[in-house]
Amino acid sequence: MQNSTSALFSYISRYHTHRVSCVEGKPIENCTSAGMDMAAATLRKRPLSVHTAVSNGNGNGFGAGHGAQEQGEPVSPSARLLEDFYIVVVIGIATPVNLPAARAGIEAQLIRYHPRFRSIQVKDASGNMRWVPTTVDLDYHIIYPSLDDVAVARDPDRAVEDYVATLSTRPMDKSRPLWEFHMLDFPTSEAAATTAFRVHHSLGDGMSLLTLLMACTRSAADPARLPAMPSLPTRTGAIWERPRPPASAGAVALAAWVWSFVLLAWHTVVDVASFFATILFLRDPRTLFKRANQEPGQKKRLVHRALSLDDVNFVKNAMNCTVNDVLVGVTYAALSRYYFRKTGDADTSKEIRVRSILLVNLRPTTSLQACVNLIESGKESDVKWGNELGFIILPFHIGLHDDDPLQYVRKAKKIVDRKKSSLEVVFTHLASEVILKIFGLKAAGAIFHRMISHTTISISNMIGPVEQVEFCGHPVVFIAPSGYGPPEALTVNFQSYVNTMMVNLAVDEAQFPDSHELLDDFVESLRLIRGSA
Repeated sequence: MQNSTSALFSYISRYHTHRVSCVEGKPIENCTSAGMDMAAATLRKRPLSVHTAVSNGNGNGFGAGHGAQEQGEPVSPSARLLEDFYIVVVIGIATPVNLPAARAGIEAQLIRYHPRFRSIQVKDASGNMRWVPTTVDLDYHIIYPSLDDVAVARDPDRAVEDYVATLSTRPMDKSRPLWEFHMLDFPTSEAAATTAFRVHHSLGDGMSLLTLLMACTRSAADPARLPAMPSLPTRTGAIWERPRPPASAGAVALAAWVWSFVLLAWHTVVDVASFFATILFLRDPRTLFKRANQEPGQKKRLVHRALSLDDVNFVKNAMNCTVNDVLVGVTYAALSRYYFRKTGDADTSKEIRVRSILLVNLRPTTSLQACVNLIESGKESDVKWGNELGFIILPFHIGLHDDDPLQYVRKAKKIVDRKKSSLEVVFTHLASEVILKIFGLKAAGAIFHRMISHTTISISNMIGPVEQVEFCGHPVVFIAPSGYGPPEALTVNFQSYVNTMMVNLAVDEAQFPDSHELLDDFVESLRLIRGSA
């Protein structure tokens, strides 16, 4: 993570007596899946404790006399484009849930720091969506379900995984702020208790929410201070702001400087053409990784596995590359192992080229600590929240290199280095905003869906603290962020925390019933690559 490629990938008694009822007037202890669906419907029918501007009688949230400040901040085009996208962060904690402490911490920190955690989206008189402050009732946002005791006793890890998977089939109540904490207060093989934090993607991208999380945590070693974060490189300027070499450097240096701009322009033209071709007609070949059923609302299973960050850094140093190069290489290797094992294809010379959508954080690499400092100093209103993302279309190669596993990393480095000499990520960010403004949400959503469905997977990577942290007084054992919403069968997210690198997969449950085998392939791939290095 401590390298320039971070700019490309920067991409977050066992039960307490207090329970949230599954259905009004009925305890939650014996809730079934159907009962939980009834609960969601019941909650939506309850009177709202929402304070917004007075309705103008036409179904809009504002009267004609309300000013822009009262109307709230407009919902950004990128946030509207992510209407059906959700982020789910599974957090393992080292102690049972202290519900009063969790409630107090969430109210004092999370809600106070982030204005969108106390706002809802309301349409104004002009038909534009805006963020409007509202009253937050924690009883609707902190969910304390009780699962089947037999299932929990038989396999607590599976019980947590099954519960989190059901979240992908349950819509959130948009008449309230779009976030929830699900407290699973029983021990698993990884932690004493687990919290599943679900948040709508319109509230922010992964980097924005990671910033918020870091501001709400404290060092486990010293709760008086913020957790230590890895050092990040400082950007020296945009890719097109390369300084001209001095005259003393000679003609060769000047020619190289001019040539770098020629390459930048050429690579950008090629990548932009590929972007439009992908929207129009260019699609990946059908493989077992490509979603067979494009119907919306398919259940996503979120699974994770810890990799050794020391091993990742060892390979990085041995090959003089970046952490992100290593992670992309490991992903190449893992998907290749899975593919050839599942298909039984014996042709080891075969190489299949598919593509991934690589999410890229457009914030400066130094913004995380700067934002945390602003929040700590009471200037959270100065923090730019929301989604500051672009993306690049990254080629993926599925093939076997058992004789030389390092070939996966070499290919990853070559491809990523090539993508760094392009303005593709800037163009895709601007294009999504322009398309939405010109053609509207429905058309932009269809274009966005088409582009994703023509590629195969999505991948992202985020950095985390280098020491153990406490969240609302609870020591955090692991952080596993993922999400659902994209029309893809597989998304891959990496998250570092202390000395581990967590690989998180969101998989189409029907297409990947053996998702833990795929996780095994990530572990084995890193082992082989590390051994070769």
